[in-house]
Amino acid sequence: MSTSETFSRENFSIRPAERKDCPLILEFVRELAEYEHLSDQVTAKAADFERHLFGSTPAAEVLIGEEHGVPVGFALFFTNFSTFLAKPGIYLEDLFVRPAYRGRGYGKALLTAIGKIAMERGCGRVEWSVLDWNQPAIDFYQSLGARMLKDWIINRVDGDGIERLAKG
Repeated sequence: MSTSETFSRENFSIRPAERKDCPLILEFVRELAEYEHLSDQVTAKAADFERHLFGSTPAAEVLIGEEHGVPVGFALFFTNFSTFLAKPGIYLEDLFVRPAYRGRGYGKALLTAIGKIAMERGCGRVEWSVLDWNQPAIDFYQSLGARMLKDWIINRVDGDGIERLAKG
């Protein structure tokens, strides 16, 4: 499934996000942050998504999952690259299904759509992170064949740290 296609089965469909979806994407991000107890870290605005998802150099892509045309979840992802494989990969930044719609296979359908995109693009990997306390998500991902990479530690530089890094 390319991001220009739409997936549909019975009451659920997946479509690529459009520019007009930026306020919805922000809404999903805020709901995800609330679930993850990270609401205080969300500084994004709909205009930021519009610029970075639909501007001259899109940084990421978004799929929207809908039940009977009602948005119920999303997946935001971008291309990365493996030097070891010499192939592109997909990094899934966010996967979220609203609580009232969980248990219906929508998260799995969104991940399956990402997998199809990865296959079409010749990707060597699909990767994502999960909070260590989120056992339902860990169990769900493992049920789909994901491996938890215990020997890798995520590093992050943000905010003022980026400026310090840039100055050397």
